[in-house]
Amino acid sequence: MIRLVLFDIDGTLIRTGGAGVKAFARTFATAFNVPDATRGLNFAGRTDPSLVRECFGSHDIDASAENFRRFFDAYVFWLHDLLSHCQGAACAGVREFIGRLESLPQPPLLGLLTGNIRLGAEIKLRHYDLWDHFQSGAFGDDHEDRNQLALIAQQRGSQLLRDNLSGDQILVIGDTPLDIACANAINAKMLAVATGGYSLEELNAHHPTWCVASLSGGNAAEFCL
Repeated sequence: MIRLVLFDIDGTLIRTGGAGVKAFARTFATAFNVPDATRGLNFAGRTDPSLVRECFGSHDIDASAENFRRFFDAYVFWLHDLLSHCQGAACAGVREFIGRLESLPQPPLLGLLTGNIRLGAEIKLRHYDLWDHFQSGAFGDDHEDRNQLALIAQQRGSQLLRDNLSGDQILVIGDTPLDIACANAINAKMLAVATGGYSLEELNAHHPTWCVASLSGGNAAEFCL
């Protein structure tokens, strides 16, 4: 039985209308005087710190702790501002699917497994009134490596449930091949959703446990047995 469900955010729970990418670009432009810093950067499934480090390297900016703090202090400001100007929404079926999980006779603990820094994740999910559904998780400021985040999320879920969760008691839900790799890193079950930038065919090539077009109409009980 699944006891912990871990959701990715961007492309899985919500689509922000590009607010996150725009906030990255605006931060580099205003805080580091680097226009178009994110051009050609692939954000899908990445951690925020790894993206910042790549941009620092591309533009000869010292990847110091102070510069990371400088970046993220400005980033969360721009993210909060831009969310109110971008056309985003919860992904199809998300609210209903979460409701069905919460209504199960033995509901699993719901958590996040995301490359967003924690404050960025909270800003995004509060904007779409989703944040309060999640009691645990791992975030980009916990580790730059997504697979290490899966281990951290597993450990935190185990602590909250006061049990050592095995991989087959965990369900990861995400929209990219890197999310599938996260699930594989802890031998978890994987529900891939094609609501982000990858098609069903592209996701199926990475052999998730299940692959669906969206969470609309999804039978939560089926995935939690």
